[in-house]
Amino acid sequence: MARGKSSADPAELEKLEWPYDWPPPWRTQRLVGHDDAEKTMLAAQQSGRLHHAWLLTGPRGIGKATLAWRFARFLLCGQQQGGLFGDGPDSLDVAQDAPGRALVDARSHPDLFHLRRSLNHDTGRMRAEIAVDDVRGLGSFMHMTPAMGKWRVAIVDSADEMNRNSANAVLKVLEEPPPNAVLLIVSHAPGRLLPTIRSRCRRLALQPLADETVVRLVGDHMPDTKPEERLALARLAEGSIGRALELAGAGSLELYREMVEVLATLPELDMPRLHAFAERFAKRGEEANADWRSLNYLFDGWSKGLARHWALGTEAAAIVPSESGLNGRLLAAASLDRWMTAWEKVAELLSRADAVNLDRKQTVLGSFLALQTAMR
Repeated sequence: MARGKSSADPAELEKLEWPYDWPPPWRTQRLVGHDDAEKTMLAAQQSGRLHHAWLLTGPRGIGKATLAWRFARFLLCGQQQGGLFGDGPDSLDVAQDAPGRALVDARSHPDLFHLRRSLNHDTGRMRAEIAVDDVRGLGSFMHMTPAMGKWRVAIVDSADEMNRNSANAVLKVLEEPPPNAVLLIVSHAPGRLLPTIRSRCRRLALQPLADETVVRLVGDHMPDTKPEERLALARLAEGSIGRALELAGAGSLELYREMVEVLATLPELDMPRLHAFAERFAKRGEEANADWRSLNYLFDGWSKGLARHWALGTEAAAIVPSESGLNGRLLAAASLDRWMTAWEKVAELLSRADAVNLDRKQTVLGSFLALQTAMR
């Protein structure tokens, strides 16, 4: 069976690993928007010189893990399928009834190792990082003879969650690559990985999805959403379908509307509206924590977008109606240097709120007041 996880109930464990309403990467049936990346991996396999380690990079939620699982499924149970003229497979698609397909989808294939965060039995929660204990067995797994076919495949998702000890353990595997074994490493921030890990992998960079692709996928997963909501989510998610679905599920689009409505009252600031907005973050609990994480993401994206459009001399497209003309008015009211100083202060406030247990409501109030100061 696929190594790298405890003996806890599989269904309960999967829910902890993947607490979303859409299918996890190991059971996602299709990958949209990355045809070139798929062709690159297929061509490498067909060349007979398949690299032993691949580093799949790009923003979170664009399909890197799905691509890794598609390639793993292809190597383990899909190569017998011929192309149109019998000259080999012409895609990474694998038939539903292909031998071993169900085992891969269930992560129980004997030639598959899935390295990810494990369950902390003391807390009942997933660990915050991939520990060195999670890597134990990877080296021996990679050097074993394949049980059902030609290949052994290990997927690391994501490498960004490894600590230094676990990263060094993975590096040892990369330093002595066995034959007929492939390591697929998913990373959202490859610059943070050990340079020696990066240098031993063939890097394949995936690009953010086009807005129209995200809009279509949001509609597929959440058909009850309105067309304008799908477009707004796509723009907020910046090319990530995973992020768009997370934002939709967390009610972040409404949170963004409220945030923009407060910003629209600058430079005077509507204090009653601001206090009402900040009050929602004074609460504790999982829902409040989700709102807080969304606010950090939304505010960071909004401020970076404002700076980007200032540098390009363009007007940002309004994600919600109340945003129309707002960015241009704000940029005209103060120099970019003043805005950058204010943004840096806000970013520091937001990032330090949990680290030193600052009052979240006061942090939000202070953040908007810092923007007000930039305009005066």
